[in-house]
Amino acid sequence: TETKAGTGFKAGVKDYRITYYTPDYETKDTDILAAFRMTPQPGVPAEEAGAAVAAESSTGTWTTVWTDGLTNLDRYKGRCYDIEPVAGEDNQFIAYVAYPLDLFEEGSVTNMFTSIVGNVFGFKALRALRLEDLRIPPAYTKTFQGPPHGIQVERDKLNKYGRPLLGCTIKPKLGLSAKNYGRAVYECLRGGLDFTKDDENVNSQPFMRWRDRFLFVA
Repeated sequence: TETKAGTGFKAGVKDYRITYYTPDYETKDTDILAAFRMTPQPGVPAEEAGAAVAAESSTGTWTTVWTDGLTNLDRYKGRCYDIEPVAGEDNQFIAYVAYPLDLFEEGSVTNMFTSIVGNVFGFKALRALRLEDLRIPPAYTKTFQGPPHGIQVERDKLNKYGRPLLGCTIKPKLGLSAKNYGRAVYECLRGGLDFTKDDENVNSQPFMRWRDRFLFVA
Protein backbone atom coordinates (compact mmCIF):
# COMPACT_ATOMS: atom_id res chain seq x y z
CA THR A 1 0.00 0.00 0.00
CA GLU A 2 1.44 3.36 -1.01
CA THR A 3 1.20 6.17 1.51
CA LYS A 4 1.11 9.71 0.19
CA ALA A 5 2.28 12.75 2.12
CA GLY A 6 -0.38 15.21 3.22
CA THR A 7 -1.24 18.00 0.84
CA GLY A 8 1.11 20.98 1.19
CA PHE A 9 3.87 19.14 3.07
CA LYS A 10 6.85 17.69 1.24
CA ALA A 11 9.93 16.10 2.70
CA GLY A 12 13.28 17.77 2.14
CA VAL A 13 15.18 20.95 2.84
CA LYS A 14 13.23 24.14 2.32
CA ASP A 15 14.41 26.92 -0.01
CA TYR A 16 14.73 29.89 2.34
CA ARG A 17 14.48 32.40 -0.49
CA ILE A 18 10.80 31.64 -0.92
CA THR A 19 9.90 32.96 2.53
CA TYR A 20 12.76 35.04 3.91
CA TYR A 21 14.21 36.96 0.94
CA THR A 22 11.93 39.98 0.50
CA PRO A 23 13.64 42.67 -1.59
CA ASP A 24 10.42 44.69 -1.80
CA TYR A 25 10.10 45.00 1.97
CA GLU A 26 10.12 48.54 3.35
CA THR A 27 11.71 48.67 6.79
CA LYS A 28 9.77 50.12 9.71
CA ASP A 29 10.98 52.54 12.35
CA THR A 30 10.39 49.82 14.94
CA ASP A 31 12.44 47.13 13.15
CA ILE A 32 15.78 46.00 14.51
CA LEU A 33 18.13 46.17 11.51
CA ALA A 34 21.27 44.07 11.16
CA ALA A 35 24.00 44.09 8.52
CA PHE A 36 25.87 40.80 8.12
CA ARG A 37 29.03 40.27 6.09
CA MET A 38 28.74 36.77 4.70
CA THR A 39 30.60 34.35 2.47
CA PRO A 40 28.27 31.70 1.04
CA GLN A 41 29.41 28.14 0.52
CA PRO A 42 30.32 27.28 -3.09
CA GLY A 43 27.18 26.89 -5.14
CA VAL A 44 24.94 28.72 -2.67
CA PRO A 45 23.42 31.90 -4.18
CA ALA A 46 23.82 35.08 -2.16
CA GLU A 47 20.04 35.48 -1.93
CA GLU A 48 19.67 32.01 -0.44
CA ALA A 49 22.50 32.63 2.04
CA GLY A 50 21.02 35.95 3.13
CA ALA A 51 17.59 34.40 3.48
CA ALA A 52 19.10 31.58 5.51
CA VAL A 53 20.60 34.11 7.94
CA ALA A 54 17.22 35.81 8.34
CA ALA A 55 15.48 32.47 8.79
CA GLU A 56 17.89 30.86 11.25
CA SER A 57 18.02 33.99 13.41
CA SER A 58 14.23 34.26 13.58
CA THR A 59 11.45 31.76 12.81
CA GLY A 60 13.11 29.50 10.26
CA THR A 61 13.18 25.71 10.31
CA TRP A 62 15.10 23.62 7.80
CA THR A 63 11.90 21.98 6.58
CA THR A 64 8.15 22.58 6.63
CA VAL A 65 6.39 21.46 9.81
CA TRP A 66 2.67 21.33 10.44
CA THR A 67 2.97 23.71 13.42
CA ASP A 68 3.95 26.48 10.98
CA GLY A 69 0.23 26.88 10.47
CA LEU A 70 -0.37 27.62 14.14
CA THR A 71 1.33 31.01 14.11
CA ASN A 72 1.64 34.06 11.89
CA LEU A 73 5.13 33.52 10.51
CA ASP A 74 4.78 36.51 8.22
CA ARG A 75 4.46 38.74 11.27
CA TYR A 76 7.37 37.36 13.26
CA LYS A 77 9.93 36.32 10.64
CA GLY A 78 13.18 38.10 9.94
CA ARG A 79 13.50 39.42 6.40
CA CYS A 80 16.57 39.71 4.22
CA TYR A 81 15.54 42.83 2.34
CA ASP A 82 18.78 43.75 0.54
CA ILE A 83 22.10 42.21 -0.48
CA GLU A 84 25.15 44.10 -1.69
CA PRO A 85 28.49 42.71 -2.89
CA VAL A 86 31.53 43.80 -0.87
CA ALA A 87 33.78 45.92 -3.07
CA GLY A 88 37.15 44.33 -3.77
CA GLU A 89 36.24 41.01 -2.14
CA ASP A 90 35.48 37.76 -3.90
CA ASN A 91 32.21 36.07 -2.95
CA GLN A 92 31.52 38.36 0.01
CA PHE A 93 28.22 40.14 0.51
CA ILE A 94 26.46 42.38 3.00
CA ALA A 95 23.05 40.97 3.85
CA TYR A 96 20.60 43.40 5.44
CA VAL A 97 18.06 41.78 7.73
CA ALA A 98 15.05 43.36 9.43
CA TYR A 99 13.57 41.86 12.59
CA PRO A 100 10.12 42.77 13.92
CA LEU A 101 10.15 44.11 17.46
CA ASP A 102 7.72 41.47 18.75
CA LEU A 103 10.33 38.81 18.04
CA PHE A 104 12.28 39.78 21.18
CA GLU A 105 11.60 39.97 24.90
CA GLU A 106 11.39 43.53 26.16
CA GLY A 107 14.52 44.76 27.92
CA SER A 108 16.56 41.61 27.25
CA VAL A 109 19.96 41.98 25.61
CA THR A 110 20.47 38.25 26.12
CA ASN A 111 17.36 37.28 24.19
CA MET A 112 18.09 39.69 21.35
CA PHE A 113 21.68 38.59 20.83
CA THR A 114 20.89 34.90 21.28
CA SER A 115 18.77 35.20 18.15
CA ILE A 116 20.82 37.62 16.07
CA VAL A 117 24.31 36.31 16.89
CA GLY A 118 23.44 32.81 18.09
CA ASN A 119 23.68 29.49 16.29
CA VAL A 120 23.21 31.20 12.93
CA PHE A 121 27.02 31.43 12.88
CA GLY A 122 27.24 27.66 12.53
CA PHE A 123 24.90 27.51 9.55
CA LYS A 124 26.06 25.15 6.81
CA ALA A 125 25.08 27.43 3.93
CA LEU A 126 27.80 29.89 4.99
CA ARG A 127 31.57 29.69 4.95
CA ALA A 128 31.89 32.84 7.04
CA LEU A 129 29.57 35.28 8.78
CA ARG A 130 30.12 38.46 10.78
CA LEU A 131 27.73 40.99 12.24
CA GLU A 132 28.93 44.34 10.89
CA ASP A 133 26.28 46.74 12.19
CA LEU A 134 23.10 46.78 14.24
CA ARG A 135 20.40 49.43 14.55
CA ILE A 136 18.26 49.15 17.66
CA PRO A 137 15.22 51.45 17.51
CA PRO A 138 14.12 53.69 20.40
CA ALA A 139 10.97 51.59 20.69
CA TYR A 140 13.18 48.75 21.96
CA THR A 141 15.81 50.68 23.92
CA LYS A 142 13.03 52.30 25.94
CA THR A 143 12.08 48.88 27.30
CA PHE A 144 15.36 48.69 29.23
CA GLN A 145 15.04 49.94 32.79
CA GLY A 146 18.66 51.05 33.02
CA PRO A 147 20.74 51.23 36.19
CA PRO A 148 18.89 51.53 39.52
CA HIS A 149 20.61 54.83 40.30
CA GLY A 150 23.07 57.31 38.82
CA ILE A 151 26.48 58.79 39.57
CA GLN A 152 25.17 61.08 42.30
CA VAL A 153 24.23 58.14 44.51
CA GLU A 154 27.69 56.66 43.99
CA ARG A 155 29.32 59.95 44.99
CA ASP A 156 27.13 60.15 48.08
CA LYS A 157 28.14 56.64 49.13
CA LEU A 158 31.83 57.38 48.65
CA ASN A 159 31.62 60.97 49.88
CA LYS A 160 33.73 62.07 46.93
CA TYR A 161 32.76 65.14 44.90
CA GLY A 162 34.23 67.57 42.41
CA ARG A 163 36.56 65.15 40.64
CA PRO A 164 36.49 61.93 38.63
CA LEU A 165 36.18 58.70 40.58
CA LEU A 166 39.28 56.53 40.27
CA GLY A 167 39.26 52.75 40.30
CA CYS A 168 41.06 49.69 39.02
CA THR A 169 40.67 45.99 38.31
CA ILE A 170 42.53 43.60 40.61
CA LYS A 171 45.31 41.66 38.85
CA PRO A 172 46.26 38.92 38.28
CA LYS A 173 42.66 38.36 37.36
CA LEU A 174 42.75 34.65 38.23
CA GLY A 175 44.67 32.62 40.79
CA LEU A 176 44.67 34.85 43.88
CA SER A 177 43.34 33.40 47.11
CA ALA A 178 40.48 35.26 48.77
CA LYS A 179 42.84 36.51 51.48
CA ASN A 180 45.39 37.86 49.01
CA TYR A 181 42.62 39.35 46.91
CA GLY A 182 41.38 41.21 49.98
CA ARG A 183 44.92 42.40 50.67
CA ALA A 184 45.22 43.77 47.13
CA VAL A 185 41.91 45.62 47.51
CA TYR A 186 43.06 47.10 50.82
CA GLU A 187 46.33 48.37 49.35
CA CYS A 188 44.52 49.92 46.38
CA LEU A 189 42.05 51.78 48.58
CA ARG A 190 44.75 52.82 51.03
CA GLY A 191 46.74 54.19 48.11
CA GLY A 192 43.95 56.58 47.17
CA LEU A 193 41.66 54.74 44.77
CA ASP A 194 37.92 55.13 45.27
CA PHE A 195 36.95 51.60 44.28
CA THR A 196 38.15 48.31 42.80
CA LYS A 197 36.33 45.80 40.62
CA ASP A 198 36.47 42.13 39.77
CA ASP A 199 37.77 41.09 36.38
CA GLU A 200 35.05 39.66 34.17
CA ASN A 201 36.64 36.19 34.48
CA VAL A 202 36.29 36.18 38.26
CA ASN A 203 33.23 34.38 39.57
CA SER A 204 33.29 31.77 42.34
CA GLN A 205 36.11 29.43 41.34
CA PRO A 206 37.60 26.80 43.70
CA PHE A 207 40.66 28.94 44.48
CA MET A 208 38.49 31.90 45.53
CA ARG A 209 34.84 31.38 46.33
CA TRP A 210 32.61 34.42 46.10
CA ARG A 211 31.62 34.38 49.78
CA ASP A 212 35.25 34.12 50.94
CA ARG A 213 36.22 37.01 48.68
CA PHE A 214 33.35 39.10 49.98
CA LEU A 215 34.32 38.50 53.62
CA PHE A 216 37.97 39.47 53.07
CA VAL A 217 37.04 42.58 51.08
CA ALA A 218 34.18 43.77 53.28
